[in-house]
Amino acid sequence: MPDRTRHNAADEAFRKELLSVLPHLRAFARGLCGRPDFADDLVQEAAIKAWTARERYTPGTNMRAWTFAILRNHYLSELRRSKRSTELDEGAAERMLVMEADQEGPLHLSDMEDALQKLAPERREAVLLIGASGFSYEEAAEIAGCPIGTMKSRVARARTDLARMLDGEPEIVAEDRARRSG
Repeated sequence: MPDRTRHNAADEAFRKELLSVLPHLRAFARGLCGRPDFADDLVQEAAIKAWTARERYTPGTNMRAWTFAILRNHYLSELRRSKRSTELDEGAAERMLVMEADQEGPLHLSDMEDALQKLAPERREAVLLIGASGFSYEEAAEIAGCPIGTMKSRVARARTDLARMLDGEPEIVAEDRARRSG
């Protein structure tokens, strides 16, 4: 029975550590997708996947980075799945992303959330990992599976894009996408 007791103690320690990162996962998921219901689903699925894979987690390492990577990978899988199952009219989607600037109105948290959702997905992810979640560039690059220089570039461009959008220049996203695709 000592082996079973040790296993139960390890499971309990893992469970406590996993529970401690759930609020951070939810904030990251909310920033990625912009929808509270979808964010909750992403967090739930990431927690289930983490629990199922708990034997592969090394105690004492960065649980937040490990679970963020799980959530990110699941989110990307869901995006690919939904892209295959629905036809997206890129022009209509682009028109929905561009809104008239209200120069007179105060900046609200919802303005920042809206601007975040207009960023290219990899830039949104980068600024959320670095700015909102507090990961180092090295940790964020590992989570995103890219070089550190790429992560730094994405964050810098995301910050520039956000500043422009919050100053009333939402068309920057459409211009940037046009440059990358053409």
